[in-house]
Amino acid sequence: MNFQHLKLEFTGCIATLTLNRPDCGNALNIACMKEIISAAKSFKQDTGTKVIVVRGEGKHFSVGADLKDPERQRQREEDLLTLTRSTALGRELIQSILDFDQITIAAVQGVAAGGGACIASACDFRIGSDDCRIGYPEVKLGMNLSWGALPLCYALVGPAKTKRMVMGGELEAADELERWGFLDEVVPAEKLQAAADAMAQHYAERPALSAQMIKRGINAMQRAGLNEVMHMDGDQFTLATLSGDFEEARAAFLNK
Repeated sequence: MNFQHLKLEFTGCIATLTLNRPDCGNALNIACMKEIISAAKSFKQDTGTKVIVVRGEGKHFSVGADLKDPERQRQREEDLLTLTRSTALGRELIQSILDFDQITIAAVQGVAAGGGACIASACDFRIGSDDCRIGYPEVKLGMNLSWGALPLCYALVGPAKTKRMVMGGELEAADELERWGFLDEVVPAEKLQAAADAMAQHYAERPALSAQMIKRGINAMQRAGLNEVMHMDGDQFTLATLSGDFEEARAAFLNK
């Protein structure tokens, strides 16, 4: 399978899915998001792969949604119903990662912000470099956190820390995130790949059938009752991005 914005590599029963837009911090344009969804679907009948490592090429894991993406801007010019439908792509992206049968590990370096943090939170495990920073800055752009990602953060760090991360909008340091439980392990930057490989090998050695059944059971318990209240976050996002706050913040961001 050929991708423009991703790399997909296999070493035995371990796959590595790499976001490959390093020149823009692996910002998630519409095309990249669709490729991730397509890649995730390609694993549905793959019983040979046991573990998938998700990483970003270059300096950052992912700085989040690409606000400069012409396709994203074109969608904003559509009627309200079409705009509401288009916001569902982010939720589909995160759901595609949650739906991996294989064990997933996010290896986070540099910045994982917004959609990048959402992708990391949707994985089973997260390893961060000691200089990485992760957060949800959407509020600073006049947006809510959508993509169905709020329950994932809540399940990892609890209500108070979720409010701090999502309402505050700051990028949090790796050592804090490890203490809170968002990151499972923090290692020196130069050892990040080796640590991700070691964790991947650890879980690849487990029987796939039982490991994947355990994963599905835990995920079902984690999400019970939470997803039911998040059906509206796409509509909230559509409403928020019609506000003057969003337009002003977006213009400031694009014009530096």
